[in-house]
Amino acid sequence: MALPRKLKNFNVFVNGESYIGQAKTITLPTLTRTMENWRGGGMSGPVKADFGQEPIEFKAVYGGFMQAILNQYGAVAHDGVQVRFAGAYQRDDTGAVDAVEVVVRGRHSEIEFGDAAAGEDTEFTVTTQCSYYKITVNGATVVEIDLINMVEIYAGTDVMAAIRNAIGA
Repeated sequence: MALPRKLKNFNVFVNGESYIGQAKTITLPTLTRTMENWRGGGMSGPVKADFGQEPIEFKAVYGGFMQAILNQYGAVAHDGVQVRFAGAYQRDDTGAVDAVEVVVRGRHSEIEFGDAAAGEDTEFTVTTQCSYYKITVNGATVVEIDLINMVEIYAGTDVMAAIRNAIGA
């Protein structure tokens, strides 16, 4: 019998700067495909046609005011900010640890300063809209999505390669 891998600890890096001890919670991106029903003549029901990746969003909550991140707000380039999550997931039956890393590039769309009260905990919440997403496990790429360059790699296969080739990209 096996036990699940559980997040034992993590760190967040924004543009290479470590926020160890400051990042409270991270909401890793939800991967969602845009799909539409298609039912042609002779079909007994609809089939979902895949029209690509939905927007990718990364959210982080920090334990206090983060001026360095505030300075990044309004970044002009679609990939002006890089955020890297490094997590250690451990199994309690074997003790094995998996290094899970998520790298996103984008720009901050929302900064929520939270409630301000003297002597109370203060949270600083940042939402980042991403044009790039990559998840690796123990150094091996599992998913890589580069929306601008039409790259989508899943389990080692770039599913957009034939489409890029067909349009001369």
